[in-house]
Amino acid sequence: MEFLCYHRDRPGSLALRHELLEEHWSYMDGYAKEMIARGPTFADDGETLTGSLHIADLPDPAAARAFAFDEPGYQAGAYRDVLLRRWRNTLGRTMWDFPGGATGGNRYLVLGLGAGRAPADLAPPPDRDELIAYGPLLSDDGTTWLGTAALVRAPAPDTARALLTADRYAAIEVHNWRFGGRR
Repeated sequence: MEFLCYHRDRPGSLALRHELLEEHWSYMDGYAKEMIARGPTFADDGETLTGSLHIADLPDPAAARAFAFDEPGYQAGAYRDVLLRRWRNTLGRTMWDFPGGATGGNRYLVLGLGAGRAPADLAPPPDRDELIAYGPLLSDDGTTWLGTAALVRAPAPDTARALLTADRYAAIEVHNWRFGGRR
């Protein structure tokens, strides 16, 4: 089962995040085989950390909760909240398989949070060349669509946002994102 875990930084936690960076990486290194994508998110300035995204293939929802809440930054209080959802890897690859590579161009995390309507954007857009990861956010049992998440290389946030059908979501968030980890 694949899960998306997005730890959102608590205001004022930057020094703590930096202090815990090696512990965070070591913790995530323990999940290297399970990792589909990982990396930090940033404010509009492209430099100020705002969160940490991980998409991993884990055995079940209990293992996903342990993964999210045993993370050193979470345990130390660096994060204000955690978005943890089942996710389906519709591209069938990891970020390391992205043909565009780890650098070059702007990268974004796009989160479409469902509005209680019928599912939208279940299949990736026809032009997949700029998609790093793409898939629906689901309930723990995988039966209810809760939104859509994508990692994409795009020229600007508005271009990234346009991946999703705007009127089908309660909100669409776009975050600057970079490939993360030591892999």
